[in-house]
Amino acid sequence: MTELPAPTRVRRRSYRRYAAGKALGALGSLGFMLVVNFFLFRVLPGDPARTLGRGRFTTQEQLEEFNATYGLDQSLPQQFVTYVQNTLTGDLGISLRYRVPVSDLIIDRMWPTLLLVGTSTLLAAVIGIWMGVNSGWRRGSRFDRGATGSSLTLYSMPEWWLGLLLIYLLAVGPGPLPGLFPTGGLHSPDVDPSSPAGVLDVAWHLTLPVLTLTLAYLADYALIMRSSLLDEIGEDYVTTARAKGLRDVQVRNRHAVRNALLPTTTVVALSIGFVVTGAITVETVFSIPGLGLLATEALTVPDYWVLQGTLLVSTAAVIFANLAANLVYGLLDPRVRT
Repeated sequence: MTELPAPTRVRRRSYRRYAAGKALGALGSLGFMLVVNFFLFRVLPGDPARTLGRGRFTTQEQLEEFNATYGLDQSLPQQFVTYVQNTLTGDLGISLRYRVPVSDLIIDRMWPTLLLVGTSTLLAAVIGIWMGVNSGWRRGSRFDRGATGSSLTLYSMPEWWLGLLLIYLLAVGPGPLPGLFPTGGLHSPDVDPSSPAGVLDVAWHLTLPVLTLTLAYLADYALIMRSSLLDEIGEDYVTTARAKGLRDVQVRNRHAVRNALLPTTTVVALSIGFVVTGAITVETVFSIPGLGLLATEALTVPDYWVLQGTLLVSTAAVIFANLAANLVYGLLDPRVRT
């Protein structure tokens, strides 16, 4: 086997140490959130059985049976040990409202959220980065003024308000104009979503929610990409590339944009982490049966075990996405390893 050059071995060893440190930090954050997730719902005042029962338990035997079913008759340390053991085996408890395992409920509600927010994040990243690159490179142009103004307007607009506005304009139809899209739901009741016609029906129903989130998200990417590119334009290596006679588009794409993408990489990774619960308001406005709507419904009961499960899944997603961003960042920029 050919031995690797010494600088390559040093770089790989440095990256392994960096990755191990970040992985340990992520595990520590996950453990901390596991503790917070347990105690957060147990420091609330009042008797949990009476609160959750909403006055339905009229006898002491009913209260004791409820406490025994959900493990509330155990001491707090014993409850915590049971909670950690169950969580590590994927048991997140039984939903008070749906009477099914919370883990099954979360898995069932996850794919509409992933479809909605994943598609929106991808579209927003592509369009936002394109807008940021062209705005930054042509600073002060008509395109820059228009793109920056529209980005700031969308950035300051609440998602729920933008969703209601699009429902009025494109689903209900202002005045005599007819509506083009459904006002809510994931698919029509009489259509099988797994059939080819069902796939088109789901895409038709998701058009307005995806458009809402895309418009809300793309401002982040556009503004950060523009700012990063403006910082890179003044660097010496850009001036050197121009002095070498490279065309303007080559200087932009081969040199400036590649370095300016580093901060945007972090934003994209963190946005993917928020995919799980980033659409609570939009799912509520459009009645999409995803994790966001599930969490909203759980608040009204309150269904503590569903709230506990959705909070744990969302925090884990953010922690792992942040870890992925750090690992990618370490590959792209070796300076962060020190």
